[in-house]
Amino acid sequence: MKKYFHAYISGVVQGVGYRYFAYKWAKRLGILGYVRNLNDGRVEVEAVGEEEALKLFLEKLKEGPLGAIVEKIDVVWSNESINNFTDFEIR
Repeated sequence: MKKYFHAYISGVVQGVGYRYFAYKWAKRLGILGYVRNLNDGRVEVEAVGEEEALKLFLEKLKEGPLGAIVEKIDVVWSNESINNFTDFEIR
């Protein structure tokens, strides 16, 4: 069943390849949505996919790439997205 989450990742997550790491895992897991840096130093992710794939994706986001220090992830789950994503992209 398709699910959706919107997450904000805090810590040392900019300048360490975090967006490319998220992109790689999203593509591998068949997840749609986007990842982007925010001006306050956090990274934002919106993701749509099968629930099990999203759970694994979230675990990978908690790990992050080498050099990242993920301190906190604020995530809100929903059964549907207000956006109609056709791919996963870096914004």
